Amino acid sequence: MDSLDLIQTFREVARRGSFSATARAQGVSPASVSKSIVQLETRFGLRLFNRTTRKVSLTDAGQLLFERSGALLELIDLTQGELHERATHPSGRLQLTAPHGLMQTDLPALLGQFLLQYPEVTLDLHVTDRVLNLVEEGIDLAFRVGPIDDANQIVRRLVPIDFVAAAAPAYWRAHGKPSHPRDLLTHAQLAHNLFGEAPRWHFSVQGKPLELPLQPRFAATSQMPLVTLALQGVGVLWGSRRALAPHFERGELEPALEAFSPTDIWLHAVYTQRRHNSAALRALLAHLDEFAQAFRHAEAGASSTG
Repeated sequence: MDSLDLIQTFREVARRGSFSATARAQGVSPASVSKSIVQLETRFGLRLFNRTTRKVSLTDAGQLLFERSGALLELIDLTQGELHERATHPSGRLQLTAPHGLMQTDLPALLGQFLLQYPEVTLDLHVTDRVLNLVEEGIDLAFRVGPIDDANQIVRRLVPIDFVAAAAPAYWRAHGKPSHPRDLLTHAQLAHNLFGEAPRWHFSVQGKPLELPLQPRFAATSQMPLVTLALQGVGVLWGSRRALAPHFERGELEPALEAFSPTDIWLHAVYTQRRHNSAALRALLAHLDEFAQAFRHAEAGASSTG
């Protein structure tokens, strides 16, 4: 019997003033109740009850325990209720992480739709290109692009990420559109790279990967300034079609080399445990699955009419 059960038995004896009355209420033997009290007294090293053949009464130490334990048990009952609520009803706080590049996609709006659907859930989104350790950093779910190397993590594929070269129309008119990824070596490259890493662009040419080492005119650890410079006509960037779509729709940028996008780059949802996840996390995963299914249906419809 754990300490909470012992304290609950102790409080019942104190209220009823009798081991036998407590035993009848709990459906156990008086000897079992007596054993529980002895265990508790042994743990504290103090006598909690004055005992007679007919009645028991609290000692000074027992009175202290009775006064202090009531609030403790109420708090535990309240906490158990809240934990049950978190397990069965989407509520509470989720810690998420995503790279900067996804902030220019529809991911923020997708999370906003989730919050509207589940008003009792709160999200903390840590935006960083650093790959966080989910356990050490206390992250419930990570959005990641590209291959996931950690076999201890649970990975859900959401949507494929298509890449395109993009530049301002005036830039393409002045320098010509490339027909092959290697043509980009003669262009002003606007490259995203992590600090200390040599910038490279990855392509797929006739089903085979092609890695293009760069000597960029401008490099940054975030995609955002690259888009600004591309809009100014400074050079070419290689980025996600999904993130650049608004600029294509407005005619501010023009895509190129669409046929050379890698075919194995996906947006993933990554988390650490399959069992005993909160209702909020389960609801978010279901929300993401619905988004992925809607995307696949839209892509299939576009392919059938194309």
